Amino acid sequence: MTASCSCRKAPPYRCESPFSSRCFFGILLMALLLLLPISSDACGEPPRFETMQLRNVSKPSYNPGDRIDYECRPGYQPKHPSLPTSAVCQADNMWSFLQEACTRKQCPNLGDPANGQIRYPNGSILFGSQVHYVCNDGYFLIGSSILYCEISGSTVSWSDNPPICEKILCKPPEKILNGKYTNSHKDVFEYSEVVTYSCDASNGTDPYSLVGESKLVCIGSDKWSSDPPQCKVVKCVYPYVENGVIVSGLGSKFYYNATIVYRCNKGFKLNGSNKIVCSANSTWEPEIPTCTKESTTPSTQPPISSASVSTPPSSQPPIPSVSGYPSPSDETPPKDAESLGAGIIVAIVLGALFGVGVVVCGLCFCFCKKKKGSR
Repeated sequence: MTASCSCRKAPPYRCESPFSSRCFFGILLMALLLLLPISSDACGEPPRFETMQLRNVSKPSYNPGDRIDYECRPGYQPKHPSLPTSAVCQADNMWSFLQEACTRKQCPNLGDPANGQIRYPNGSILFGSQVHYVCNDGYFLIGSSILYCEISGSTVSWSDNPPICEKILCKPPEKILNGKYTNSHKDVFEYSEVVTYSCDASNGTDPYSLVGESKLVCIGSDKWSSDPPQCKVVKCVYPYVENGVIVSGLGSKFYYNATIVYRCNKGFKLNGSNKIVCSANSTWEPEIPTCTKESTTPSTQPPISSASVSTPPSSQPPIPSVSGYPSPSDETPPKDAESLGAGIIVAIVLGALFGVGVVVCGLCFCFCKKKKGSR
């Protein structure tokens, strides 16, 4: 039996699943094609400039040959001589070369004010600049001290009107009780003008003291350098200090700003300041000091006793007896000598007992021998 071979055609490939590898590759390729620019024959975004802006609204894309026009931004004007303000999309998809064709506008010129001057921090009066006003000594500024060159409609102008410099004047200072000041007849005082206060004569036994600044200066518009002083009696009590003396400022009466300097007597110590001043409220400042007796500190060493002095070594010559010091005969024998003497006495006693024993033994021996001979 013979086997026959027959050719079978493979069935066409179908995407069995939308997530098969081949179908996924096809979908990805299609997405990449859609992301590509529709046409590569186009110029990119129009160039941007600091002094210029597009005359018309920008389009999404530009084809070769398209033209764009620029105009000056507010606060700027065309340069002279004029420069091109248009650009063209070229065949190589690049915009034609274009440079800044506008420059800043200038604000009106400003002259120095009377009794003052202008300073230019930016070195110009062009759009965006500022100027500073300063008055001369004796004058004060009325208005804005700084002006800015800014946009005003289709042009530029200063942010405010120029200020003015007015002369500094002061009204008369205050009058004081029991006193007066110079030029009191004037109604107006100029800048740096000085008035001097003084006190009237007192009707009592004590004069008036001027408390405060005697001279006032006009330093600003209706502004004096300090408050006016006072004229009043300032008298402090006699500054007596027990066990002390006044070395400076001694007197019978002590008025405003009287100054006293103290010193304590010998053997006394000063407590407080040695210098005091009679203040405006008729009291001494600081407080009057005191002089207190200095305390004597007792000696911390015990008194010398005759029993505490030892005898000098035997190699040195004897020290003669002096008042306050013990003599050699008054000294107590040292402990070593005492022990040595006791040993000698014991040895003598033992030697005596030994000798007595020897004698007793000798006598007994002779007595016994004699007794035997008689028998």
